[in-house]
Amino acid sequence: QVQLVESGGGLVQPGGSLRLSCAASGRTFSSTAMAWFRQAPGKEREFVAAVSWSSSTSDADSVKGRFTISRNNAKNTVTLRMNSLRLKNTPFYYCAAREWGSISTSLESYGYWGQGTQVTVSS
Repeated sequence: QVQLVESGGGLVQPGGSLRLSCAASGRTFSSTAMAWFRQAPGKEREFVAAVSWSSSTSDADSVKGRFTISRNNAKNTVTLRMNSLRLKNTPFYYCAAREWGSISTSLESYGYWGQGTQVTVSS
């Protein structure tokens, strides 16, 4: 079992930056792949970025060059650094973990989810 708690959401101006954190507890964190997904009102949850147990990463095309995912196994945390945020970036961001250490961009492959943290981009 893995428990995930996100933090760091809030209000930011267009073009601004924000850092989201996910604190994990439970089973061995270092062996799991972690990811961030986001979901805007009325839309499906979509993949943002993922990091494997060995810190390989994968990003959605829409965030490449602007968002960076990283992990700290000593602290059991995953961080999503977001730069150049756009007005459409106003959904809830969710941290997710899966049973295996390899990356997946599929929502269905992640069995553990946090409660989400909201990011509002507004001028």
